[in-house]
Amino acid sequence: MPPNHAAEFLALHSRPEAFVLPNVWDAGSAKVVAQAGFSALGTTSAGIAFSAGLPDDGSIGRDAMVERIGAIAAAVGLPVSADIESGYADDADGVAATVRAVIEAGAVGANLEDADPSRPGSLFALDDAVARVEAARAAADSAGLPFTLNARIDSYLVRAPDPFGDTVERAARYVAAGADCIFVPGASDAATIGRLAVAIDAPLNVVAGLVGEPLTLAEFSRLGARRVSVGGSLARATLSLVDRAAQQMREGRFDFTAGALAHAEVNRLMAH
Repeated sequence: MPPNHAAEFLALHSRPEAFVLPNVWDAGSAKVVAQAGFSALGTTSAGIAFSAGLPDDGSIGRDAMVERIGAIAAAVGLPVSADIESGYADDADGVAATVRAVIEAGAVGANLEDADPSRPGSLFALDDAVARVEAARAAADSAGLPFTLNARIDSYLVRAPDPFGDTVERAARYVAAGADCIFVPGASDAATIGRLAVAIDAPLNVVAGLVGEPLTLAEFSRLGARRVSVGGSLARATLSLVDRAAQQMREGRFDFTAGALAHAEVNRLMAH
């Protein structure tokens, strides 16, 4: 990776307005999205899993995920942040190994979530989750670059009894453990996002299109969010197009071809 990519990406989180971090799933989607003029890209574990014919449940494993992250980072001249789910590890040492692997692959940041894959619908105990963030931070620091660690809190997704209070408590602990920013998927309404932005002492990352009607970037920014990603939504929208096209072809129609990028245009994008 260019040596300035890590610093450039971290600095985006300090701007007074929110920025969009589109989530891509392979080198081709990365090149198409990058040409639109974004400052950085994120990967999507869901999109990568779907493109491999797997569910979004961590079963793709560390090696396959890191390989795809490396291909994406190599394909574009932009900072790339990696979605590493819960770290593909049972313990903090394993999380550190995953962070080292994605840095070696070319990523300059990562999302680390606190959902426990061994207990669907549950979070890691807070002290365990903190230890995993600390291990990720130490591994990143040992690489000698300003790696952006985005701690994801899934209290809203698992329907915790008090998701706001639980999120704020976890955020404070994760920031103290070395997280640079906090990611709260599942918080989609304006009132909740505004409260979280005030209560969390770090840049807030929210996801558009996961639940509810997405706000505009200007609205997210006004509420205090600093980073807006889309998770697997772009990949799912692409699969929706494939699904509709398949139905058309089954019916003997090919209407979907009218909106396709020209072959020459795709070739041009992939050549860069």
